[in-house]
Amino acid sequence: MAPVKAQPPADMSSAVARARHGDEEAFRILYRLLQPGLLRYLTGLVGVDAEDVAAEAWEQIARDIRSFQGDGDGFRRWAVTIARHRALDHLRRQRRRPSVAAPSETFADLPADEDTEARAVDALGTRAAIAMIATLPRDQAEAVLLRAVMGLDAATAGQILGKRPGAVRMAAHRGLQTLARRLLDQAPAATLAATPDPDGRLRA
Repeated sequence: MAPVKAQPPADMSSAVARARHGDEEAFRILYRLLQPGLLRYLTGLVGVDAEDVAAEAWEQIARDIRSFQGDGDGFRRWAVTIARHRALDHLRRQRRRPSVAAPSETFADLPADEDTEARAVDALGTRAAIAMIATLPRDQAEAVLLRAVMGLDAATAGQILGKRPGAVRMAAHRGLQTLARRLLDQAPAATLAATPDPDGRLRA
């Protein structure tokens, strides 16, 4: 999987610098730029509680931004890291059990058709895609969300997850292959449902 890295807008670094010095409008710019993707990412982690977790994350970001050192790209990585920590805290509070990833051997014979993987997400609406991604084991779900949804490269996602870039690529590959298989499994049923009966009516 090699998604195009989502580069921060040219004015993002400027907004970060101004927000660090208390510019409220600059902070609103950062919020508008990051919140949509951040909310999708958190939805994949905590479901319907994503907005509450995002609010906690932004509260911390606002509190600590004066101590942040870096450019727009670094700020995005920092913000996602904070959001992830708040999500994990939320999951611990809810006492949810983490998903267990399947062993590597399970995926040894999977084809390496990266175009098919990318289409697995592209073929879904955003809400449906996030819901399906959320059913993956957590390591795979996070890798897919950071790579395919947030548009981060493997190195940046690895820094957020505390993993090597290669491990992030493998987790994303596994997750997207699983999504691709599920879409293929659903396709025959959808085709059958749309097939007319002998009298010309569509099957229910």
